[in-house]
Amino acid sequence: MDIAALVAWVVTAVGGFVLLARWISRGGLRQQQTKTTHFPAPLVFGHFLLAAAGLVVWIVYLAADRAAVAWAAFGILVAVALLGFTMFARWVAVQRTAVPATAGEETTPAERHLPVPVVAAHGLLGTATLVLVLLAALRVGGS
Repeated sequence: MDIAALVAWVVTAVGGFVLLARWISRGGLRQQQTKTTHFPAPLVFGHFLLAAAGLVVWIVYLAADRAAVAWAAFGILVAVALLGFTMFARWVAVQRTAVPATAGEETTPAERHLPVPVVAAHGLLGTATLVLVLLAALRVGGS
């Protein structure tokens, strides 16, 4: 269970990095000034940094095999999931909004350019990671 959680976390992180790179390349940071984006930079980078920190804590757990460290990683992952769900809700709202044919890149939110399959896979894998980390912290399936 421990290694399955690690693999799920790493694969989820790769998808998240793709989404982050796409959001930045489509002007997400520049759009902070004009409020075109619905993703505030602290939300985006908080999600990213907490996920990375949680992954490091999980790796420490794998090395140390201490239950308290597993629960710390789970707690961090819950915060990551809440931030991710917030971004997902904002992303869905943007996807449902009609974009005029004359809309340019400066008036189109950067998150509109995020690929739907990557967003879906990232969310599903993130959910699987959360469940696997919880099961591992509960010592279900051995360690």
